[in-house]
Amino acid sequence: MASPSATTSSNAIARRFDALRQSSRRALVCYVTAGHPDLDRSLDILRALEEGGADIIELGVPFSDPIADGPIIQASSQRALENGMTYDGVLGLIERAKLNVPVVLFSYLNPILAAGVDALTRAADSGASGILITDIPVGADPEREEWLGNSPLAFIRLVAPTTPRERMGEIARHGSGFVYLISRLGVTGVQENTATELPETIARLRSTTTLPICVGFGISTPAQARSIGRLADGVVVGSALVRAAEEGAAQVLRLTLSLREGLDG
Repeated sequence: MASPSATTSSNAIARRFDALRQSSRRALVCYVTAGHPDLDRSLDILRALEEGGADIIELGVPFSDPIADGPIIQASSQRALENGMTYDGVLGLIERAKLNVPVVLFSYLNPILAAGVDALTRAADSGASGILITDIPVGADPEREEWLGNSPLAFIRLVAPTTPRERMGEIARHGSGFVYLISRLGVTGVQENTATELPETIARLRSTTTLPICVGFGISTPAQARSIGRLADGVVVGSALVRAAEEGAAQVLRLTLSLREGLDG
């Protein structure tokens, strides 16, 4: 299984983390679903995320069976599919948005495979900088992992909180860009509290990799962002932003600004 090679596209993420490190700031990684609540508002929402201070945008590729996601993101994915959103539509959305922050495709494996052998190259050509696949653990499909790892996109890997230290290191070695640490077991969704063992989990992962560590699942408030930002290199906010997207770009902008302020505080 090949480790990912550096490319112009994936280097956008590395450059972003370098700039954050030099200014002693943490990354605000924001997830929304492509095509939700509809195509035009989805475009406005992407621009609102950038305006609000997102460092990286995770753009969800709608899928009919998003088993790792909670009800908020599941519903957004279903609505986007009903609106006719496709993989090519996601790439077209990135092209139209013309964002100045890195975009990471957040997807299950099937939509990427269905898009064809050139799916990753086309994504890079559209302006994407990375890809995260939720359902391909390290070692599960070496051929597909090599395809993903050798593409022009940074291959971001997920690490669960229960992962042993040695396995954490193996996962990180076969990824690039950053490591996405899941803060708790279960599906995505808004939570009032973060796991008490999270500091120890971050420290364990930190001992195995030099890649930036971003923590996600359940983060929804400025206070949570600030608390986790003291320990990690970045925080990922998803469900809270998808819920805000139902009300439009203005609400997404307000939430993003508040998260940015909390994280910088």
